[in-house]
Amino acid sequence: MTQSFLTGSYTLQELAGSFGEHCPSISPMVCRLKAGPESVPAAPRPGTESRSQNPAAIVAGSTAHIPAVIRLDFRTSESRTDDPRGQESYATPMDVSMTEPLLLTAAQIATFDGKRSLTRASGFFFERGERLYLVTSRHVRIDEPSGHFPDRIEVELHLDDANLTRSTAYSMLLYRDGRANWHQGRDPAGEIDVAAIEIDRGALPDTVLLRAFTPAHLQASLNEIEVGNALLIVGFPLGFHDTLHHLPVVRQAVIASSFGLRFQGQGFFLTDARTHRGTSGAPVVMRARVQDERLGELPWKLLGVHSGRLDMLPRDAQQDELLGLNCTWYADILLTLTEDTRLATDPPGPCA
Repeated sequence: MTQSFLTGSYTLQELAGSFGEHCPSISPMVCRLKAGPESVPAAPRPGTESRSQNPAAIVAGSTAHIPAVIRLDFRTSESRTDDPRGQESYATPMDVSMTEPLLLTAAQIATFDGKRSLTRASGFFFERGERLYLVTSRHVRIDEPSGHFPDRIEVELHLDDANLTRSTAYSMLLYRDGRANWHQGRDPAGEIDVAAIEIDRGALPDTVLLRAFTPAHLQASLNEIEVGNALLIVGFPLGFHDTLHHLPVVRQAVIASSFGLRFQGQGFFLTDARTHRGTSGAPVVMRARVQDERLGELPWKLLGVHSGRLDMLPRDAQQDELLGLNCTWYADILLTLTEDTRLATDPPGPCA
């Protein structure tokens, strides 16, 4: 039997359908679904397991951290819900003090090819110094095996800390002059399924409301974490979220492999959690065990970026359930992806 990855972006048309049957594995550790542009990470290659906290050795990315904003589409939602009895009801606007700051770190990402909607996934904000980034899985932005080549992404941002129902669409180009605007990484084992794109702070509304992780939220000590520790995955499974207040949901998870070791030689660890498409790119966090003023309003440790589900092929669907295991790439790759340096190698545009 071989292991396979089922990654987590989805198309709007697929929401009403099933996940489909598994196709035969193309190569060890690789699987695709029949329906939709399900993205598939490259097959893991042999590597040396190490407790190194930074698996990135080579980085490819954008040119000199150039933000890629193309428009701000102000689209304010009404504070209205549909009553199950068929009547409309108007909700009292909820201000930011009534929700956890953790929920403001995540955003749903929609991918587009021009005006054509492609997929939706999860992402989160990461801040380093004065720079602000949107982080998600690499396969959300480009996935060669499935022919997924969006040219822009769109996220929804809160506009009013006194009324979370007000939001705006923030759109960013993924390419400029044939070169990618995002930063991605790879190591001797292959591509790392994490990507970061810088957000132009100057293009954001003055009243924008979000929270961002920082390097202080990365886990520095391996001694504080062990297999079985409880985690949260903050995202948008199948696009499900609080559509009135534009907030994500969380799923519970536990660490399912030795944290710090590169599982199968790859730069990720495993979690045990029930996940769905649309969760790719979600932050995987653990409650901070000690108080640290550097964490501010977010007493959480950012351990990784959720990538996809792990499965075994062939598997008897009648007798054997899915493993329920997931791949989470170590979050310290973000230190490499957000370095303030001109990167020498850029990933090519979608037509290259």
